[in-house]
Amino acid sequence: MSSTAVRRTALAASAAALALLVTACGGSSDDDGAAGEETAKTEQSASAEGAGASAPAGKALTAAELEKVALAQADVKNGEVATELSADDQVAKDQIAADNEACLPLVHVQGAVAQGEPAADVQRSWQGQSESPSKSKGPDGQDMTDIDVNKIMLNVASYADGGAEQAMAGLKAAVEKCAGGFEATVGSDKMRVTKVSGLDRLKAGDEGLTVSIGVATGGDTDGLMKLVVVRKGATLATFSAVNLSSMMTGAEFKVPAEVVDAQVAKLG
Repeated sequence: MSSTAVRRTALAASAAALALLVTACGGSSDDDGAAGEETAKTEQSASAEGAGASAPAGKALTAAELEKVALAQADVKNGEVATELSADDQVAKDQIAADNEACLPLVHVQGAVAQGEPAADVQRSWQGQSESPSKSKGPDGQDMTDIDVNKIMLNVASYADGGAEQAMAGLKAAVEKCAGGFEATVGSDKMRVTKVSGLDRLKAGDEGLTVSIGVATGGDTDGLMKLVVVRKGATLATFSAVNLSSMMTGAEFKVPAEVVDAQVAKLG
């Protein structure tokens, strides 16, 4: 599986990108799988419950400080962490667009681009196999276990003057305003989002959000992507997750909790 195919599937999931993925895996983009549905549930611990969205913002971190608290290989037991995005994975903010401006925050998360104007931000990526391989079937009924690969692109950004809270508010508004879908461009890739749904996620941090995104792939079912956003003080961590098997079949998948929890834990 080429890195370009992975990147394009994660960022755009357009018909052309899916064709590259299918060619690499020896199948077609048509399938009979059911479209993925949001299954994330609100998680709140007693300690987090008292913090809430009104927790103090804290100070903005510098780029050097963010590098120290961003995900590293030693933080995870499985998969591979890249501390610098490859040229194929990198996309500039001015290369991102949406036909509905209110939906831009979601596209920024997909592209691992910081929301708004942060004091500093860093990017990471993680790739690995699922711990419990999917049972989903691909085109012509073939077993999809061999491409049950997860990829997460993340951005860790720190803000001054309440910028992190504002960014989170913009993301929550985008989930509501863009529920019916939208069209977007990420770099040279175009995609049509068919639906958006989200739930609060607060296992750790001060506020959080989990989002499921249906993406038109040119087949009989939509592909499935997921976004996770967690704010801790003045710092915002965003995760764009894709499972290559689910992108082809539309089957439900879980965002690797180990990666999200490890990054959030480092934020203090």
